[in-house]
Amino acid sequence: MAEQQKTAPDRNTRPRRGLLSVVFGRGAVAMLMLLAQIAVLFVIFGRLQQYSIYLSGVVTLLTAAFLVYLLSTPSNPSVKLTWCAIIALVPVFGVLLYLFISFDVGHRNEQRVIQQVEQESACFMPEQTALMERLKSQEPELYPLAVYTARSNGYPVYENTKAVYFPQGETKYEAMLQQLEKAEKFIFLEYFIVEEGEMWDGVLDILARKARQGVDVRVLYDGTCSLLRLPASYPKHLRQLGIRCKVFAPIRPFISTSYNNRDHRKILVIDGKVGFTGGVNLADEYINRREKFGHWKDAAIMLQGDAVCSLTLMFLRLWNAGDKQRDYVPYLIEPASDGSRSGQDGYVIPFGDSPLDEELTGEMVYLDILNTARDYVYIMTPYLILDNEMLTALTFAARRGVDVRLILPGIPDKKYANLLAKGHYKSLVSAGVKIYEYAPGFIHSKVFVSDDAKAVVGTINLDYRSLYLHFECAAYLYKSPVIPDILRDFRQTFPQCRQITEEQVRAQKLVTRLGAAILKLAAPLM
Repeated sequence: MAEQQKTAPDRNTRPRRGLLSVVFGRGAVAMLMLLAQIAVLFVIFGRLQQYSIYLSGVVTLLTAAFLVYLLSTPSNPSVKLTWCAIIALVPVFGVLLYLFISFDVGHRNEQRVIQQVEQESACFMPEQTALMERLKSQEPELYPLAVYTARSNGYPVYENTKAVYFPQGETKYEAMLQQLEKAEKFIFLEYFIVEEGEMWDGVLDILARKARQGVDVRVLYDGTCSLLRLPASYPKHLRQLGIRCKVFAPIRPFISTSYNNRDHRKILVIDGKVGFTGGVNLADEYINRREKFGHWKDAAIMLQGDAVCSLTLMFLRLWNAGDKQRDYVPYLIEPASDGSRSGQDGYVIPFGDSPLDEELTGEMVYLDILNTARDYVYIMTPYLILDNEMLTALTFAARRGVDVRLILPGIPDKKYANLLAKGHYKSLVSAGVKIYEYAPGFIHSKVFVSDDAKAVVGTINLDYRSLYLHFECAAYLYKSPVIPDILRDFRQTFPQCRQITEEQVRAQKLVTRLGAAILKLAAPLM
């Protein structure tokens, strides 16, 4: 105990974010610079409007031609509709904005580097010819999805992996601390949100102590934390504690499309033997030490065994993207599978989803569950901003007799997201989808479970940002002994919810329906 007190980081020595540091800090300066650049663009567009009499005919012809081109592109129909509306309303600005985003300003180099890292590290995934042949004959429902995830982004299916499900952030936090104490070689953390408080203090105390003991400790967090949650100097503070730290896509004072692609993943890997993922970030609201939108319900999963290899590789791929020397071998443990257990622990596919390729892996996995379901599909998600494919899959599953249920927040964190969700209620409820709102507070879990055989626990919301724009991850489970625990969580949560009836949908206020309809046009950009 004396050693822990001596080596634990002192909160008084940490960089603080007082009012002045927020107002005059790098994040505020970056935002001001970005706003200044946007203002300059609007001034330029305003000057061009002076010549509208002469240019209106040319602009009309070019806009029409551009709309024809846009409609012929292979992008999602909902995205096309959004861009058509923007270009129709503000032709010059809309076209230039589309070209700016299409050209991926400030993003192409990042895309090239990450794709290079993924290609060079593909050889570290285990060969599973014998396992895949066995799945083809013995598990015909799992086999096609296993083929898809392996081909789309190189993440294979594993056996010999035990899973533990956590229906609350508090239980995940307790397990995290216990497993961190056991670390002997390395600890990798990758989180969307890290914020000082009771939760992060408990983790950081162990990380600092383990670093002093010679454990390789690395922390990777998304750059949006530096705007409001952590000071810009925080990586330096962690390095002083012996912890290697990187910030993914830090916010800088210039306009770039790279800000649209955040690292939304939550990964903790310990010695390559234990891995965590799910919706729980490292901030106090996730363990209800701070009340934010009522009771905060989240979910996570812990993997122990062969499948942790994929979580390790996911972390290393983003970590190594900025390094010239990239090392994988010391951290990737060879699978112990010898076929002796033959799926006794079920099968697990940890998979990642990147916005830098053309594969919508997260959405495809969700669609596979909906399209193959026979009896039921239960879903928890904080956001319901659906594209046409997901809406069709949900309603079609319900219409063919599958019991489809959605659990959404009763106290939303974003009013616009809640309004967009309500805009889907009529289509869903009329098709037979049952919608529940979690009365005690906010649902942040991202969980699917179906037919007592399939489940997904991860970071992927049912919205455009998660499905199209963010780096995400999840664990797909098939015939795992943990699936009854996931189902039990749903059955215990339903009674705490209020079910949305057809009468309530019909009674929606006109302003709600109108607001949702307007927001739907911009939904793909939110």
